[in-house]
Amino acid sequence: MMRIGQREFDFHKEAYIMGILNVTPDSFSDGGKFQTLDTALKQAEKLIIDGADILDIGGESTRPGHTFVSIQEELERVIPMIEAIKKRFDVPLSLDTYKSEVAYEGIKAGVDLINDIWGLKWDGGMAEVVAKEEIPICIMHNRKDSMYTNFIEDVLADLRESIALAKKAGIKEDAIILDPGIGFAKTFEQNLLLMNQMERMLELSYPVLLGTSRKSMIGFALDLPVEQREEGTLATTVLGYEKGCRIFRVHDVKQNKRALKMAEAILRAK
Repeated sequence: MMRIGQREFDFHKEAYIMGILNVTPDSFSDGGKFQTLDTALKQAEKLIIDGADILDIGGESTRPGHTFVSIQEELERVIPMIEAIKKRFDVPLSLDTYKSEVAYEGIKAGVDLINDIWGLKWDGGMAEVVAKEEIPICIMHNRKDSMYTNFIEDVLADLRESIALAKKAGIKEDAIILDPGIGFAKTFEQNLLLMNQMERMLELSYPVLLGTSRKSMIGFALDLPVEQREEGTLATTVLGYEKGCRIFRVHDVKQNKRALKMAEAILRAK
């Protein structure tokens, strides 16, 4: 069991949906749609009604070629949103950031989970902040290039390095989630291979979060623009569940929730 906010998550028995709430002007899929407090709150409410178990708020786009955002600007984007969401809703709230200062202020504002796309390796203070505040961390696989010697083994080794950083700082075993990092420092072919061998992530013995929603892997495979990648995302959610993933970070919550529920029903049949 893992406690995120006021809710207990049993990743051995259940799978969960994390709804994406980007409060950025340049996110690859929904940039600029939810920058105001009013639009962000309406989207948060929609995601919750549609079945989101967690909301993941992000104040800096991490798409390829994104513009770096200063700590101050990121804080100005996310803190008012965090405070407003926590005031109105009781859903667990995740903060998508790799900066320890933003994480610290976010936790003070009410964040229940930190989602670090650099797996504790960008900012030397991130692990200490998470350990001190005693909240869960999602550690994503990432690196500065896509040059690998043995791709799957290298991904696992990179994640083991991040896990070691977490443990050294004092982050508890039951507060760690792993994300294989689909779309980050990986070619199209490597992303497909990772999806094909996703069960290898279970070797590390932590819950696995899958984030494929509307990403370029789907766009390249189906030759479709970002706004037409829903079906491709649903396919990855179902396959990811079958291979052991238990959290799915998505834009289209209702559709993925239904696909996940169907997959669960089939795989639990005796």
